[in-house]
Amino acid sequence: MAKAAVGTSNITLVLIFLYLLASCIHFHIGECQYQKPKRNASLFIFGDSFLDVGNNNYINTSTLDQANFWPYGETYFKFPTGRFSDGLISLSEFAKLPLLPPFLQPGSQHSYYNGANFASAGAGALATTFEGSVISMETQMKNFKKVETWLTNKLGKVKSQEILSNAVYLFSIGTNDYLILFVTNSSIPSSPQYQQMVIGNLTTIVKEIYKIGGRKFGFFNLGDLGCLPGLRMLNSSSKNGCLEKASNMAKLHNVELYNVLLKMEKQLKGFKYSIYDFNSSLTERIDHPSKYGLKEGEIACCGSGRFRGILSCGGKRPVGHEFELCQDPNMHVFWDSYHPTETIYHQMAAEMWNGPSNFKSLFQCL
Repeated sequence: MAKAAVGTSNITLVLIFLYLLASCIHFHIGECQYQKPKRNASLFIFGDSFLDVGNNNYINTSTLDQANFWPYGETYFKFPTGRFSDGLISLSEFAKLPLLPPFLQPGSQHSYYNGANFASAGAGALATTFEGSVISMETQMKNFKKVETWLTNKLGKVKSQEILSNAVYLFSIGTNDYLILFVTNSSIPSSPQYQQMVIGNLTTIVKEIYKIGGRKFGFFNLGDLGCLPGLRMLNSSSKNGCLEKASNMAKLHNVELYNVLLKMEKQLKGFKYSIYDFNSSLTERIDHPSKYGLKEGEIACCGSGRFRGILSCGGKRPVGHEFELCQDPNMHVFWDSYHPTETIYHQMAAEMWNGPSNFKSLFQCL
């Protein structure tokens, strides 16, 4: 037993070393000519609830995957929009782009010159993640191809290809592929093969966009999943720390993501990418909220139960109709059981734009 414990400890140390090594690689644009583009680069957004601006409002799903009710949106919009926060979750203000509406929002005035948002709360890289309740990555890709056709019909092949090759493609995906293992009766895999499968599905989508003409990609790595209020509460009442098994899965995922993107950069001519270290950024604010003008790093503003980790915010979900709401979301890291407040999104967007990941360069790199 003692030998097994030592072996496990050594594996953990190796994982930590690999993660720390990988987390130093925030940004890699390769050889890039910095020029002022003739027009702002378009932004095409894929992923989950960290980037969904309301696409799930327009699909047949449960309120577990929707946020189109009060008090969501109360800070900035003063009404719910479908964003899983109290306000904005956008990078548009930094990219000098208008707010991109949900791709599925009805209306005849849709224009995709500035990009489109296909993200869906609850989506994962795997098609089986919350299957039937979300817009899968495969369907998000189909929606992108509809935009490609729209641009070609409007501008012709040459000009539409110019927009697509100069555009930035932003991804936040993977969180739900691991959350589903803890919030449902799924068995939790112990080997890294699961992470490889998740990353493999993501890279398939990225390579498909590359074939269409995309060259510039931005990625969020995964946050410390075990520290989300919804998973932290799964620890026994005698433990207030993060759920270690979930945190370790996120670390493995992030190492695999860095390694795969480095390989793709070598294999695909002109492939440029930037990774935002969402994990370190979120952990820093959880551990040291006062350093960032906050008061509470562990307890969500809206929800119920320990750490307000039950996703009952708004009282419309089957998990519970009663919920607590803090007085000032701006003082919290987390808005609800799994998602940051607008304050955190704004801080992270500024960090993503001007910090080590240098996301801004993707918009300036031709």
